[in-house]
Amino acid sequence: MPTIALPTAEGRLAAFTTRQPRRFPARPIRAFNRVPIAAAHVVADPLAAGDPWLDAALDWDATLAYRRHLWTLGLGVAEAMDTAQRSMGLDWQTSLALVERSIAAAKDFPGAVLFSGAGTDHLPAGKTATIDDIIRGYEEQIAAIERLGGRIILMASRALAAAARGPDDYGRVYDRILGQMREPVIIHWLGDMFDPALAGYWGQRDLDAATAVALEIIARNSAKIDGIKISLLDKGREIAMRRRLPKGVRMYTGDDFNYAELIAGEGAVHSDALLGIFDAIAPAASAALGALAMGSDSEFHDILAPTVPLSRHIFKAPTRFYKTGIVFMAYLNGHQRHFTMIGGQQSARSLVHLAELFRLADGASLLADPDRATDRMRAVLRVHGIDA
Repeated sequence: MPTIALPTAEGRLAAFTTRQPRRFPARPIRAFNRVPIAAAHVVADPLAAGDPWLDAALDWDATLAYRRHLWTLGLGVAEAMDTAQRSMGLDWQTSLALVERSIAAAKDFPGAVLFSGAGTDHLPAGKTATIDDIIRGYEEQIAAIERLGGRIILMASRALAAAARGPDDYGRVYDRILGQMREPVIIHWLGDMFDPALAGYWGQRDLDAATAVALEIIARNSAKIDGIKISLLDKGREIAMRRRLPKGVRMYTGDDFNYAELIAGEGAVHSDALLGIFDAIAPAASAALGALAMGSDSEFHDILAPTVPLSRHIFKAPTRFYKTGIVFMAYLNGHQRHFTMIGGQQSARSLVHLAELFRLADGASLLADPDRATDRMRAVLRVHGIDA
């Protein structure tokens, strides 16, 4: 197995030898008994003219090929979400084009799960919107996605977080939007560790009070809600909230620190999943979910346990930079030919961070081809002036 000199947190180089990875099935070994959705990343076009910080130019072939990879493994896709750098490089018009292409691609996979993010990120930046502006903004994006035949994830709104004077404004917006939905939606609650502009969402700084507001809105509109995805990195809060959800409303874990135990659940109660980390660990996630469906809890945990340190590293603070690690994993595993991101976000994590990611991915058997991954890691090191 190949050996490479990798930088350490102590500022030196240390030899690291990859191991022979565990081989995961190329397709699901059994129908899952959880709903697993991966929030998928996008692949930048490195040959596009323009300013990378300002222009969202995508490699459409590579971007859609990754969605096919996820569907082949039995995972659903959450499209045009924060993992796709929504509002961190990916604008609404490019998002809509991405949604349209993904809906078309999903037709080749009967039963493929695909939800797409609708929000208010097309509203003018730097101007405080009114509540009516926000309602119209949601309506515009939802209508555009529904015209394409898409299902909706109702994304948390920065504009609403800025404009709302309290919980009643959230109730007004969500009641109005949910009352119009053609099909049940997934509500998206993203904590401020993922996006500081969403602090105080639901009109409450206290998370217990915020949870109560969200539950009240869900209870009033449960027929229009498939589930809620919460990304607060607090497993106790998620468990407490899922116990209080109305019958038929799913809890989609967005906890990239504790997903294994939350998906496994307690007795008959469990979380389904809508996770950014499922993009990076898709083969392991698929294999583990297959084992869980066959009743092998031990194999489920055996497969996922080594992925958790990798996920915690990728999502370490500042958490919003996790997309860099997700794309780096895709690059190491040959799903894209370069490590370039829209918005120049490949620079958001240090070389030391990427080196530790490499070690942890190897430990989780998520370097599918260690020789290729090592060659690609060396290429990144050389860009930083290191001959490894």
